[in-house]
Amino acid sequence: MTAAQIIPGSCSGCGPLPLPLLAGLVAADAMVSLLIVVVVFMCASPRDRHTQEDGKVYINMPGRG
Repeated sequence: MTAAQIIPGSCSGCGPLPLPLLAGLVAADAMVSLLIVVVVFMCASPRDRHTQEDGKVYINMPGRG
């Protein structure tokens, strides 16, 4: 096989990415990943729910009274 032959699906005609474009893609990926982590954390964290039972005293339940 010579260098003039092009294999379908190969990236022989692709040029290198410019450094600013590559840095922008990495930064955008990091920001999107951070956004996903924050949204998942906010959805999974327990919310401060006040119910009517919070004022009751539970004698047989440690930590509740």
